[in-house]
Amino acid sequence: MDRSKLDQTITTVLQWTLNLVLIALAVVLCVALIKETYQFFTYLFLSENASYYHLLEGILVYFLYFEFIALIIKYFQAHYHFPLRYFVYIGVTAIVRLIIVSHDHPHSILLYSIAILILVGALYIANTKMLKRE
Repeated sequence: MDRSKLDQTITTVLQWTLNLVLIALAVVLCVALIKETYQFFTYLFLSENASYYHLLEGILVYFLYFEFIALIIKYFQAHYHFPLRYFVYIGVTAIVRLIIVSHDHPHSILLYSIAILILVGALYIANTKMLKRE
């Protein structure tokens, strides 16, 4: 077996392994999303002392599940490529959730806000015509 054939075989095996693991991850995320939906509605309609912070935190966790599932879907639609902007969306959502959950220290909130600004700036730069590959 020559070198290029061996390289192609290794690449194919690794690609199949990655695809199978991503499909398994998508299934786990879908199950977790269903569980989160059940817990969210149970807390919303059956809890007597539902707090807005807890509800908002649940909504943002819900969006994180959606974004990760959308990232996996986009990976397969884009022919085995993860778009950068989805990682930025996930990062911004995670930082917003962090700000809502732990908003005790103004210095931390300022740093988190600066991180969001940097991520949005990176998203803008990544979407300029010079960096687009499509």
